[in-house]
Amino acid sequence: MSKLEKADLNRRRFLLGGAAVGAGSVLVGCTSNAPQDAGASEQANSKPTGENAKAGKHVTIGFSAPAADHGWIGAISKNARSQAGQYKDVSLQATEGTNDVNAQISAVHTLIDRKVDVLVILPFDGKALTAVAKDSMDAGIPVINLDRVFSSKLAYRTWIGGDNYGMGVNAGYYVADQLQKAGKKNPVIVEVAGIDNLELTQQRSKGFKEALASKGLSVTARQAADFTPANGRKVMANLLEAHPKIDAVWNHDDDQGIGVEAAIKQANRSEFFMVGGAGSEHVMKEIQAGSGVLKATVLYPPTMAASAITLARLIGQSKTLSDLTEHEVPASITTFSAVVTKENAPQYLPLGF
Repeated sequence: MSKLEKADLNRRRFLLGGAAVGAGSVLVGCTSNAPQDAGASEQANSKPTGENAKAGKHVTIGFSAPAADHGWIGAISKNARSQAGQYKDVSLQATEGTNDVNAQISAVHTLIDRKVDVLVILPFDGKALTAVAKDSMDAGIPVINLDRVFSSKLAYRTWIGGDNYGMGVNAGYYVADQLQKAGKKNPVIVEVAGIDNLELTQQRSKGFKEALASKGLSVTARQAADFTPANGRKVMANLLEAHPKIDAVWNHDDDQGIGVEAAIKQANRSEFFMVGGAGSEHVMKEIQAGSGVLKATVLYPPTMAASAITLARLIGQSKTLSDLTEHEVPASITTFSAVVTKENAPQYLPLGF
């Protein structure tokens, strides 16, 4: 079992009390004009407006993503379903979420065989799903590559995803700014990272390190917690024990942060402030309350899935984004990692997962 698979298993056990999550490859939903149960992040989906909002050629969109055993992944699927329901000319065929690479490959092949018009794929493993995505492109079915990147540009028409480096940069700038305002000299800055062998984690850490360095600061201690609450608690407990005084903490992931927060409360520590990552509803509400160490979180918006559905529809109808002068949908779109604070939390709370 790989480290990534172990991390997913630990997360499920911590959040679901050991309940098993299904991972089949069968089609489990065909949505047409009927949004699913609305969560906070779904409510933020933009309603179609302008010329592009007018009904046009009917487009069947296939959708495949990993299992919803993490809050962010769950929000990805909900956003996709909700956005598809906004359009009278769109039907969504979604496969059951799975962290089994072979099962996801099989599910995507099923969508190709059904001759959907466009495919939106968030691969569990971008490299492993590249070949089947290329099969789709070769069959004349455009692919929207959502977030985790395929290893070949021949495998997708358009990529849309988050800015991991920018996420680290914005976290670093916020931390540096707050420490400067507080007049802290030689501050102790702690970083709780995700899964170290993932490029996204490396990019987040690189951005954080370089942003701090530009302000004359550096990370005092860094440990990876594998994106699980259980490891988040263990790692943070170790860091708290090793450092009697801390000035700032950046935690890469708000789901992982459940465990980080638990360790902080158990140690009864509050002399520092903490910045989260991704933008969960739970964290945004804590930031609004202003009663704990959480003072900000840096977004990695799951609404990118809603945007992917919109892009798939436009490609299926041979349209482009209405405010662009380009005749075609761009080949790459990167979302912005905004910093959510007490002041702007009401604006971003609808995006929380």
